[in-house]
Amino acid sequence: MAGKENHRITDIGTLKALAHPLRMKLYRLLFIAGAATASQLAEQVDEAVSLVSYHLRKLAEHGLVEGAEPRSADARERWWQPASDGVSIREEDFQDAPEKVAAHLAASRLFLEQRTEMYRRFLDERTHWGARWNEAAPDSESLLRLTPEELARLKEDLTDLLKRYDEQGRAREAAGDTEGREHVALHVYGFPFRV
Repeated sequence: MAGKENHRITDIGTLKALAHPLRMKLYRLLFIAGAATASQLAEQVDEAVSLVSYHLRKLAEHGLVEGAEPRSADARERWWQPASDGVSIREEDFQDAPEKVAAHLAASRLFLEQRTEMYRRFLDERTHWGARWNEAAPDSESLLRLTPEELARLKEDLTDLLKRYDEQGRAREAAGDTEGREHVALHVYGFPFRV
């Protein structure tokens, strides 16, 4: 998977395919694992293997996941992986028709709900992570005065910074530096508001 560029979703069919609660969970789990079988994913989401296989095929129909090289000797197992290094969904691609606006809004709300659930789970389990993780985990809010152009530059700067940390972490892990390394979710939202 490494080295494949980000998949920009611009059509309503692909957006709807990803914006299904179980499919989004499967996509996220595949992204974290790098590759997995339907059986492995079914255990993680507590669903039937046949249902997980169906949803993986739907994601594949839209170019979001693809077959992966087998990671075991069992030739009956089909392995899956994300088809790109991630997806991007931009509001500007879904503004030319009311059904596209509605689909984009529904997808955005689903993604927010799933991200919120991930953070809630962390809060519920916070004591089990220990002091080092709790001290390192950011929880902040910044209230800024920006123009749209300044917010766009801030987004670019944050994206570049995140890529740098991701590349460094993956390189260190590949070199054997795995002690204390965990998956980390960082959710960043920037939006205008008035009081």
